[in-house]
Amino acid sequence: MPELFRSAAMRFFFYSNEGNPREPIHIHVEDGDASAKIWLEPAIGIAESDGLNR
Repeated sequence: MPELFRSAAMRFFFYSNEGNPREPIHIHVEDGDASAKIWLEPAIGIAESDGLNR
């Protein structure tokens, strides 16, 4: 999983082939045990979040 960015303990990354059918473009964020998935297309938005707030 390629890492796009790291800031302190937050890590932003993606999987190249995720979902069947393929999911819209998105990134994953992890900060310790907290995580989130953020849609980038068709509009930026939070797909799911566990322990991270907006």
